[in-house]
Parts: sequence; structure tokens; C-alpha cells
Amino acid sequence: MTANTPAHIPCNAVVELLTEYLEGALDQETADRIEAHLALCPPCVVFLDQLRDTVRNLGQLSVDNLPESTVDALEDAFRGFHPAGG
Repeated sequence: MTANTPAHIPCNAVVELLTEYLEGALDQETADRIEAHLALCPPCVVFLDQLRDTVRNLGQLSVDNLPESTVDALEDAFRGFHPAGG
């Protein structure tokens, strides 16, 4: 591996970082490692495309269009949620 070649990153690490990757929240080295992985891993590209589609489709939803029971269920599911390390 040369100094210009990003270190390998495994699929499970890529999957865990894709949201931050899409948000542009990763440092450049990590983003480069993900891009190098995606260039060689069609299944991770498919997953990334699915994630992009999900974000795009959810962005079109309005809380005003959701049934009250759905809003209540979502609020119940996330009440008290604390991300790991947070």
C-alpha cells in the first residue's frame, strides 16, 4: 500500500458510517476510505443507493399527512432513546 492508497475498511464499518458520509460529517481520510471501498464493492453501493432513496422518500413525508396513531407509535419508539456513546 502506498501513502496515497487509503487503508481498507470492511463492509460493516462502511455500513455504520454511510449516514455520516452522506451528511458530509466525516473527516477526509475516512471519506476517502469509504469511497475506495465503494469503488470495489457493488453490494455496499447498492446499500448506499437504498439509503439515499430512503432519505429522499422520507424527506417528502409531512407529519401532517401521517395518521395520529403512527405519530404516537414513533414518539413511543424513540422516547428515552440515547445513541451509543451519547
